[in-house]
Amino acid sequence: MVYARDDTDDEPSATVRCQDNSSVGVTFRDRFSVDADSVHYAVELWAPGLTARVEEVVAWNRGSGLVPFLEGLAADYRGWGGERSWQTDDRDLTVSAVFRSGGYVGLSWALRPWPRRAGGWCASVTTWVEAGEQLASSAAEIRHFLLMRAVHDRG
Repeated sequence: MVYARDDTDDEPSATVRCQDNSSVGVTFRDRFSVDADSVHYAVELWAPGLTARVEEVVAWNRGSGLVPFLEGLAADYRGWGGERSWQTDDRDLTVSAVFRSGGYVGLSWALRPWPRRAGGWCASVTTWVEAGEQLASSAAEIRHFLLMRAVHDRG
């Protein structure tokens, strides 16, 4: 489920919480644009005993990003076999999806900063969401988060 940011500042964010355990989730925040081709943002994962953050994930404006991946999953709300996955060009954010009977999708969000360097780390959480409307809503909220700033920065 997507929730607005809980604290009182006006910074935009999008949060996906696990339907099975609301203390598990992922938040997108602190976005900025440096050019018309990309949006940069932070991603935070959290679960009991875990908080992980990557400061600068890059979303390129060329149609192969996270939002089309999530929208494709939502369009297949009747299910699929196996695992589907997506990752940023830098491989610092990876999302894998599996379909569970009962109409739920498990989204495993993995952060891996500096994936090509020694001494890096990896953290992941899995959020279970309803395959249809809830997943479509999550995709729409993340789209809004990524695109609103890009338009604002250009204007």
